Amino acid sequence: MNKFFDKNSESFYAVFRIVVGLLFFTHGASKLFGWFGSKGTVTLMSLMGLAGVIEVVVGILLVLGLFTRYAALLGALNMIGAWVVMHVPKGGIWPWANGGELALMFFLAFLAILAKGPGIWAIDKEE
Repeated sequence: MNKFFDKNSESFYAVFRIVVGLLFFTHGASKLFGWFGSKGTVTLMSLMGLAGVIEVVVGILLVLGLFTRYAALLGALNMIGAWVVMHVPKGGIWPWANGGELALMFFLAFLAILAKGPGIWAIDKEE
């Protein structure tokens, strides 16, 4: 079984990067456009609007594997901002108390992408 996972680890990572990008895109698109079952849209000139724009752009860049590490850094910073502005005031620092599980998971995914880089199936060239 180890041979299988070792042989396919780059493909698994590429799927991970692409799915994280797609999920982040949908997170932003639901804010900006009311897509994917969202209850409404936010104005672009608001803090939520800025977060939505970042989420859409970062999501697209990650799916394409373009400016991958910069996109992951921007996404991580966005999640730190979401944590501080939206979640901590709702219930302290613990994600189970403040509803910030998704922000924490995205943050950790972006850290992994920062560490690994674009991988295969990316426009970026390996460094």
